[in-house]
Amino acid sequence: MPEEPAENISGGSAGGGVEVDFDPADAGTRAEAVVDELGELYWRKAYGGQDAFTCLVRTILSQNTSDVASQPAHDSLMARYGRDGGDDPGDDLAAALADAEQSELAETIQSAGLYNQKSEMIIGAAEEIVEEFGGADGFDAFVRDEGPEAVRDRLLEIRGVGPKTADCVLLFAGGRGGVFPVDTHVHRIARRMGLAPPDADHETVREHLERDVPAEKCGFGHTAMIQFGREYCKARKPACLDGPEACPLYDLCDRVGVDEIDETVVDPAEAAGTE
Repeated sequence: MPEEPAENISGGSAGGGVEVDFDPADAGTRAEAVVDELGELYWRKAYGGQDAFTCLVRTILSQNTSDVASQPAHDSLMARYGRDGGDDPGDDLAAALADAEQSELAETIQSAGLYNQKSEMIIGAAEEIVEEFGGADGFDAFVRDEGPEAVRDRLLEIRGVGPKTADCVLLFAGGRGGVFPVDTHVHRIARRMGLAPPDADHETVREHLERDVPAEKCGFGHTAMIQFGREYCKARKPACLDGPEACPLYDLCDRVGVDEIDETVVDPAEAAGTE
């Protein structure tokens, strides 16, 4: 079974979580069957244990870019401001970033793209967390101990934090089952496969997946589906265009927006609009 890449939003093997077992023969929904197949193809993990503020920063850096592109920015940020890096990292990453010069932070994270906007978001989030929770440790306790809806609602109040970012913090730091973050890959694949309506927005896709996938499988369903999107179900040229044998999930997929005869691909919402 492949090892989860370090560049994943999860942080890979260094990002916490433990392997889990399950019986793939008893899937109750097609979405669960898809996740079971992804678990067989890639990995099966229960997540949790990451520092919540570090997870929040990593997820902000990943916005509107690939995890591969945002990883160097994360590494540079931790080297300059983290507990184990930089000339004077301090005891608290949140405190260090709350006091950071915006231009310096922007330079540090420039490989992630949108670095001016993201540096402002990170500093603003750090200031809020220091003021309200006393720092990263207090914020981490809040994410782990409070009810998931309360945590999600509070996260969404932070400038720059949308549903996907909030859900990643709940999953990778809070270890909350039943949370299925929806990024670009998940949004595309779920609609293309017919697991959600073709015109569904990100929140509607999340609602369908969290309804149809057991709570303990949502975490690795998210990360493995991202990997599947990178390797097989790409936006412009999904593997199924090379024939049924090219895609391991071919028999579970409706291929909405994919014309295998003409070898053309459109967004599922566009395909639905022409019917």
